[in-house]
Amino acid sequence: MSPTRTLARPLLASMFIAGGFDALKNPGHRSELVAKAGLQDPEKLVRINAATQLIGGLALATGRLPRLSALVLAGSLVPTTYIGHPFWSEDDKAAKQNERRQFLKNLSMLGGLLLAAADTGGRESIPHAAGRITRRTARNTKKAAKALPHPG
Repeated sequence: MSPTRTLARPLLASMFIAGGFDALKNPGHRSELVAKAGLQDPEKLVRINAATQLIGGLALATGRLPRLSALVLAGSLVPTTYIGHPFWSEDDKAAKQNERRQFLKNLSMLGGLLLAAADTGGRESIPHAAGRITRRTARNTKKAAKALPHPG
């Protein structure tokens, strides 16, 4: 693995490890936000999301299934961001600005996770490989067709 990946993955994962651990230990205000959003069994949902983020963060940090773990973390970040930082519903200007900043920070994290999910580690991606194989097969088929004897 490249030195950049070796450093970047744990850095990206650190927020999820710390946040997941904290939310498992103290779901408190997070549960209130989930309840306010109208979802059933808010403490259970917070703990499931926290465990997902903790496990996904550890997997990403250690390089275990990094693309899958980044995708799982991205999926868990979407509801966390929407429910946890609804800046559009804040009336207080300072609170609105703070929630907006947190919302945008999470969007930045989401972008990093999507890049990590798409990172092939220098290997060829499946769509690229499929296109290469398809083009090669088409070329070989065309050559084989030209080599066939034509009646006439």
